[in-house]
Amino acid sequence: MSEPFAAQQSAPAPPTQFPAASANDPRRKSPFLACVLSAMPGLGQVYVGYYQRGFIHAIVVAVLITLLAGGGAVPLIPLFGLFLAFFWLYNVVDAGRRAALYNEVLAGRTDVELPQDLKTPGLGGSVVGGVAIALVGFVLLLNTRFGVSLAWIEEWWPLALIGFGAYLVYKARQEKTAAARPALEDFEEQ
Repeated sequence: MSEPFAAQQSAPAPPTQFPAASANDPRRKSPFLACVLSAMPGLGQVYVGYYQRGFIHAIVVAVLITLLAGGGAVPLIPLFGLFLAFFWLYNVVDAGRRAALYNEVLAGRTDVELPQDLKTPGLGGSVVGGVAIALVGFVLLLNTRFGVSLAWIEEWWPLALIGFGAYLVYKARQEKTAAARPALEDFEEQ
């Protein structure tokens, strides 16, 4: 009877809170500050270390504001306005949630995983991104240097969405083929 009792006493109790040392860790991120910074869309995500997500949030909000200010698609203005309000609030909540998750992982919680898009800033290559930026620069150069009107963009901008959608479909098919290839090779070896 004394052996099981002794074994029970020596087993460590599961932690119920974070270690006290983690509260003073300078790498901790304030969820409140992340939410406040997200009043400027994307800035809270950048504060936590999600640079790519932060810039994407800033671009989405800028595009929505531009569409609302243009007034060209009058029937869609209420939809764009509703989506802008939702996305802005989502942006604030997302920044606070990511800061809290970051702190939990920093404190040693092994049952919590950080979202995978945590990246350090860098200038990694991207053929699609490079071509897109070069095209935008070329069009702007035509406007500023040679006085070419940009009025055509108002009618033809959906082509950019079609091109991006086609690219996403192409990449998805490419990844599906690459994932199926090892399974096919294993099957052929048997």
